[in-house]
Amino acid sequence: MTQPDEQVLAEGGVTRVVRVGDTVRRPARPFTATVQAYLAHVRARGADFVPEPLGYDDHGREILGFVPGDVPVEPLPDWATGEDVLVELARLIRRLHDAAVGWEVPLEAVWGGIPGVASLGAPSSSEVPGLVSHQDYCLGNVVFREQHAVALIDFDLARPTTRVADCVNAMAWWVPLLDPVDRAPSLAGADAAHRVRLFADAYGMTDRQRHQVVPTAITQAKGAHVGMRAAAEVDPVFKRWWDEGVKDRMPRAEAWLARESAALRRALL
Repeated sequence: MTQPDEQVLAEGGVTRVVRVGDTVRRPARPFTATVQAYLAHVRARGADFVPEPLGYDDHGREILGFVPGDVPVEPLPDWATGEDVLVELARLIRRLHDAAVGWEVPLEAVWGGIPGVASLGAPSSSEVPGLVSHQDYCLGNVVFREQHAVALIDFDLARPTTRVADCVNAMAWWVPLLDPVDRAPSLAGADAAHRVRLFADAYGMTDRQRHQVVPTAITQAKGAHVGMRAAAEVDPVFKRWWDEGVKDRMPRAEAWLARESAALRRALL
């Protein structure tokens, strides 16, 4: 039940989130303590664009500092599809990655995930995770002010990963790495290869990292399809998303990546 001083920010999805003054309250989960420690580290290293971790309230809920701004919803609005947004997001992620370097992951660390899936979005087995990062740059997790990307929220899927795997997750949503039929109208005819190159340049990817982008994107697309199907079998929220179009959109994304992989590589390299 919502208290008189609480404003509901999100409900009906995976997590119920309320605002109390300048704070956000969310149900505590097994991974909450790990994520709060991570947020404290990156904020101390200059990543002031992520929520401030503030412990727990008297109801046992997680407390985070409220991040003011706007979050887009699907389909991606025209004002959030510009190349400037890709550049801003890539630079935010680079700052987050640099701030995360050196964090000693606690031995008792617990990581979140989607129901029925242990490693959605994790790097391939040939890569060694080099840092902890967000791994879920969906539209509702990027905060805008005056139509500029300025902050990142909702670190529920944060986990050990690589710089490339984390960047590819963002590209998948914001380039986007989708068949044109599944993109926002303003991006249906967009040059995805150019937008991938723009993101890589803004992030400052090395040649080695650029070589890894396309194979990582293909691996993630396949893993996401399998993972979402598994989650749909055990969770009603994911089942609804699956039935509303994910079951068709994800295979189309895999096929599109296969067709466009050469063009994406040329643009990156």
